[in-house]
Amino acid sequence: MKFVCSKSNLVNGLQIVSKAVPSKTTMSILECILIDATEGIIKFIANDMELGIQTIVDGSIVERGFIALDAKIFFDIIRKLPDNDVTIESDSNSKVTISCEKAKFNLIGRKGDDFTYLPTIDRINGVSVSQYTLKTVIQQTIFSIAINDANKMMCGELLEVDNDNLKLVSLDGHRISIRRVKLAENYPYRKVIVPGKTLGEISKILSDSTEKNVSIYFTDKHVLFEFDNTTVVSRLIEGEYFSIDQMLSSDYETKININRKEFLDCIDRATLLVKEGDKKPVIVSITDTQIELKINSAIGSMDEVIDIEKQGKDLMIGFNPKFLIDALRAIEDETVDIYLVNPKAPCFMRDKDSTYTYLVLPVNFTTVD
Repeated sequence: MKFVCSKSNLVNGLQIVSKAVPSKTTMSILECILIDATEGIIKFIANDMELGIQTIVDGSIVERGFIALDAKIFFDIIRKLPDNDVTIESDSNSKVTISCEKAKFNLIGRKGDDFTYLPTIDRINGVSVSQYTLKTVIQQTIFSIAINDANKMMCGELLEVDNDNLKLVSLDGHRISIRRVKLAENYPYRKVIVPGKTLGEISKILSDSTEKNVSIYFTDKHVLFEFDNTTVVSRLIEGEYFSIDQMLSSDYETKININRKEFLDCIDRATLLVKEGDKKPVIVSITDTQIELKINSAIGSMDEVIDIEKQGKDLMIGFNPKFLIDALRAIEDETVDIYLVNPKAPCFMRDKDSTYTYLVLPVNFTTVD
């Protein structure tokens, strides 16, 4: 195999597929990136058996073939080469030469036969959405998934397609994030649970373009995302997702409308007094025309008042400040409606059309004097 490619194209391709290279594995072949130039195009492929990524790299093929290289070493070499064309070639003994200007590296590769390609998925009944939209709704929900939870459902997101509606849902036992977007067409109903790792990596690769689309295809066990020159295939989390509708009450005793940025900045300031790992709640006291935020820690205390519009009862309630901050940062509206029932019940942030819903459970607290 022999091909020539610009350094920038190589770096871009490696940045994409490296997201599917596991940091720890007992199978050394999974630590490799496959270079496949057997079909007249240059493909880079990485696959950790749960998430697989393939991308096409522009270049000129001199001799077709394929080889697997250790991902970290390969990427480190390419990054440090001069900004010029790079020639990569391998012989029948899997010896690989990487050369650029006066730099030359010799490596021992692995035969491509040992590598597991991405599973084949039929492109049937695909859902199309702009890259910007998918990237945005992932970023607006992914912070609510659980990390390494015993309940696998909480480590993924519900992706539901219903006619021209796309809905993403995540939860971690303390909060729920829901985003709904309109699609350009009607599609058959689909409901799958996509691992959070997959969506996180996809959101890093997707562009901010509203003109470029991503196509999504489903099987019983896999989901495929196809955009630009890249294909991402992931195993799905199997099982039945939580009954979210049962958790989303429309009842409330108190409703406030507050300037989102003012509220966010205030909570952000309060966290300056909380050391990482401490579980100090921010206490919110709601009266007729304002809310007062208080926090008390070993470092010190803070209180601040914000003007609001209020309907219903006065209320004092405590929250994990990080959960409020995450939700408020994901909302783009100038003001936000917050619905509350009592100090033990979750609060809801949602807009009139329910394009977003954020539920945050309160925490117990002792009154700050």
